[in-house]
Amino acid sequence: MTAAIKTDKLKRFKNLEFILGVLLVGGIGFAVIFSGWLFPGGGSELNLAYRLTPPLVEQGFPLGTDPLGRDVLARVIIGGEISLKVGVYSALGAVVIGIIMGLVSGYYGGFLDMIVMRFADVQLALPFILLAITFIAVIGGGLTNMIILLIISQWVQYARLVRGSVLSLRDREFILAAKAIGVKDIRILFQHLLPNLIGPVIVLMTLNVANNILLESSLTFLGLGVDPVIPSWGGMLAEGRTYLQTAWWVSVFPGLAILLTVLGLNLLGDWLRDALDPTGRTSL
Repeated sequence: MTAAIKTDKLKRFKNLEFILGVLLVGGIGFAVIFSGWLFPGGGSELNLAYRLTPPLVEQGFPLGTDPLGRDVLARVIIGGEISLKVGVYSALGAVVIGIIMGLVSGYYGGFLDMIVMRFADVQLALPFILLAITFIAVIGGGLTNMIILLIISQWVQYARLVRGSVLSLRDREFILAAKAIGVKDIRILFQHLLPNLIGPVIVLMTLNVANNILLESSLTFLGLGVDPVIPSWGGMLAEGRTYLQTAWWVSVFPGLAILLTVLGLNLLGDWLRDALDPTGRTSL
């Protein structure tokens, strides 16, 4: 009876976790999708007469204004589009590269596996901030380069995860049977192996989207990310740090947007982990 009660409470908690994650991510995503309709000016209209207006003081500026009189609410929502683009596109790119490298490395093994995994070990040993500084110094900053940087730094995680799963599956009966009847390797890789390991990859991708948003915000805060002219959450944090004592809202609301988005994605990632592997065997 006690075990049944604990199981029921756990299910309710997981359902609540899912609902809260969907509400947070869905709400922010909805606002970002319709940001062009909500704020046709892009949040870039200057109005020095209302500079550093506190929240809920002046009509039309519910979250106040920044040092140039721009609407903080508009900039937070429009800046979310940049942060979400970086998080989602970089995670998708890393997934594609990581899955291909992990499948090939784990399935064929041998010298190819050794080369790929030693390269992965070297990259994992390289501090991300050093990689970021070197990459931006050579290639330059900007939105596209930021996405490429995150893809380069994170494909290894997916490759190692996929490779480990392939090593445990490639000698199973259904794979040996497919080989015996002459099924081509490319079909075995993508029609027989990939569907059996996609669950953990989806979970890791969900968590990495949240992590990439944090990384983009951190690098932009340090001046190594997207162009300061483009509104992004990290850029707004950097702009408002000199006004924390006199105009706290300039930095606090972008920071809250980052917090709520990352929290929602992490909740969804935890729920997906349990939903795709209810036995709890998936560990990331």
